Amino acid sequence: MRVVSGIQPTGNLHLGNYLGAIRNWVRMQDDMVERAQAAEDGSAEKNAQCLFFLADLHAISMPHEPTELRRATLEMAAALVACGIDPSRSVLFNQAQVHAHAELQWLLNGTARMGWLNRMTQFKDKSGKNREGASVALFTYPVLQAADVLLYQATHVPVGEDQKQHLELARDIAQKFNNDFASEEAPVFTLPEPISPPQAARIMSLRDGSKKMSKSDPSEMSRIELADDPDTVMKKIKKAKTDPEPLPSEEKGLEDRPEALNLVTIYAALTDKSVVDVLADFGGEGFGKFKPALGEVLVETLRPISERFTGLLEDREALDAILARGAAQARQIAVPTLDATYKALGLVRG
Repeated sequence: MRVVSGIQPTGNLHLGNYLGAIRNWVRMQDDMVERAQAAEDGSAEKNAQCLFFLADLHAISMPHEPTELRRATLEMAAALVACGIDPSRSVLFNQAQVHAHAELQWLLNGTARMGWLNRMTQFKDKSGKNREGASVALFTYPVLQAADVLLYQATHVPVGEDQKQHLELARDIAQKFNNDFASEEAPVFTLPEPISPPQAARIMSLRDGSKKMSKSDPSEMSRIELADDPDTVMKKIKKAKTDPEPLPSEEKGLEDRPEALNLVTIYAALTDKSVVDVLADFGGEGFGKFKPALGEVLVETLRPISERFTGLLEDREALDAILARGAAQARQIAVPTLDATYKALGLVRG
C-alpha cells in the first residue's frame, strides 16, 4: 500500500491549514507505519509507505512571485515537519527536485484527451471569464496531477470532493495508456484508489464566522498562525468575535450563531471531542469562561509546533537536507516507472 498526496505551498500557515489538512497527513503517516510494523508475514503491508510532496510545479500555473514561491515552499516544508510529518518515516520532498514529474507529464500528454481536460471544473473556476488569457499550465495541470501519483505506483490517494474529478482523470489516463502500450499481464501503471480522509474541521475566521480562516484576510486577528507565540494566541482568542448569549447545551442551539459554532468547533477538533461533548462540558457557560479554556488548549497544542516551526525556518541547512533526502528517495522510487513508460512508448534513450 502506497499513499501519495501533495499540497501547494502557501505562506503564513494558520490553524485552519493544520486542522483542515496537515493533521490528517500525520495520521495517515502513523497508520502506514503501524501497518508496516504489524506485517511480519512478508506481506505487501510491510512496504506500506506515504509520500508527501510540495506541489511547487503546480504553483506556477497561476501568476506568482518567484521569491514568494521559494519562501512559501520552505515554510510549508518546515510546517509539515513541525506538525508531525517525520522524514524518517515518510518521504517528504518538493516536485521541482524530482524531474520525473515534469517528464512523465509530457509523456502522458500524448494519452490524455482534450475532451477529458475540457470537463475539468477547476480550470473553469480558476480561469474565470478570461479563459483565453489563462496559462496552458492551468489547463493541463490535471495531467501533472496524474503524473504525480502514477509515477510512484500509488495504490491510494486521499481526495476531497474538489479533487475526485482529477483522480478519475488519472485513472482514465492510466487505463488508456495500459490498454494502448502495455499488456494486461504487465501494465505500466497502477490504477490508484481514492481514500476519503476523516472529515476535516472547517475552521472559520475569528472576526467573521461566515468566512473561512484565510491568510489573505487583511486582519491578523482573524486567524491563529502557527508561528504565533502563546501571548498572541490568547490575545486573539479573547478578542475573537462572539455574541452575548451563553453556550447552549445542545448542538442545535448553535444554529445562526456562526462565531460561537466556530470556537466550539476549534475546541472540539483540538481535543478530539465532538461538538456535543464540548457543549456537555460548557453548556450554559459564558465566553468569559470558555475563551480562556480554548486559549489554553490552543497554546498547549501549538507551543511545540511553533517552536519546531520557527527553529526549522532559522536552520535553512537542515530544511534543505530534509527536502534533498526526500527527493533522492522519491527519484529512486520513480525511476522504474519512468523507464517503463519510455520503453512502452518506443522512445530511444541510448
